[in-house]
Amino acid sequence: MPEPVAWKFKKVLKPIIDLEKEHVILKGRILTCVGNEVIENGFVEFKDSKITRVGKQSEMGNVEGTHEIEVPNGTIMPALFNNHAHLSWDGIHDLADQSMNDSPEINAYKACANMLLSLRSGITTVRDLGVNKANITTKEAVEQGIFPGPRLLITGESIVQTGGHTYWVCREASGADEMRRAVRDQVRSGADLIKIMACHDRLEFTDAELDAVIDEAHRNGLPITAHATFDAAINRVAKFGIDTIEHAGNMSEETIKLLVDKNIPIITTFSAVVIQSKPEIARKYNIPEWKIEERQRQAADKAKYQNIVDAKNAGVTIAFGTDAGSPCVQHNMIVPEMEFMVKLGVVDDNYGALRSASSVSAKINKLDSKLGTLEVGKLADIIVMEGNPLEDLSSLTKIRYTFKEGRSML
Repeated sequence: MPEPVAWKFKKVLKPIIDLEKEHVILKGRILTCVGNEVIENGFVEFKDSKITRVGKQSEMGNVEGTHEIEVPNGTIMPALFNNHAHLSWDGIHDLADQSMNDSPEINAYKACANMLLSLRSGITTVRDLGVNKANITTKEAVEQGIFPGPRLLITGESIVQTGGHTYWVCREASGADEMRRAVRDQVRSGADLIKIMACHDRLEFTDAELDAVIDEAHRNGLPITAHATFDAAINRVAKFGIDTIEHAGNMSEETIKLLVDKNIPIITTFSAVVIQSKPEIARKYNIPEWKIEERQRQAADKAKYQNIVDAKNAGVTIAFGTDAGSPCVQHNMIVPEMEFMVKLGVVDDNYGALRSASSVSAKINKLDSKLGTLEVGKLADIIVMEGNPLEDLSSLTKIRYTFKEGRSML
């Protein structure tokens, strides 16, 4: 593995906000996210950051010194991942304006506010796909106990060819050597994965550049993901060895087979289209009428997304992301994405949508030995909500408790 980032060598005597690990029993409907398992009148016990028991209340017995929590008609499930988010973008204002004019201090405040929104929505792991450098210090703040937030998997700066897609907020590079240097700089800053912008309206990077950036990420033991939104881009990065695809789009049978054969997951990000298609919401964010009409056409055109459904049916893993921070997509808006996933058929049902943000996400991030399901020995990243999300996903807007490693984050 790479040399640890410099701040890892700092000695932390005590977190500023010191949240205690609790010994808790949660009682209610349990969605373990192990397949379609549901335990009615169930319980989950956790202590010292880990789950110690899961089962039926009739088998619970008496336990001394615990805090019991029960929400009427409540549902208990693993906490969620958002695999595609940008914590220093607020989801409200223009992206370019924020990127070029927000000070580092404002980036930090926005990230803090968005981490709180995430936690209140049941998200305890965020894959921050960068843009600028803000996620580097955000992760330091969380891990050094300066500010309570979700577990962060960060890219540092996204890497683009010079003048490439969103160059105004990414790390520009030209030529194979500069690509390698760009990766090494993110590694030195503490990146957990690398992100590249593989296309906009056309393909980006030369073959030599693409080979270098992917090879350098893998040489440093990091996965690498690509913004890739149409067939030629998806096919190309898959052939070169990318690990995950962000967004996706139209795909040929050849490309889908390539994703299946290489076990390359897709992270969906339908939220901008879905939310901007709703005039009552979009107008509050100053989305122009022509854009609202365009988004309505896109949201209504199920054929536009058929290739992602085909990919799912062929065996491609589909994981949950929202592109939080994009216009209209604030960091607590997770239900529209899940509902659209179900509507399209990129997941089988509501439980499939919930797993895409829990057990499936844990697996694609190689954290499934610790997170993603309610099983004995796993970390107590758990949420409790009113209602039943198997019947109505809007129950996820009624989160009453979010625990991260046994600590209450609300």
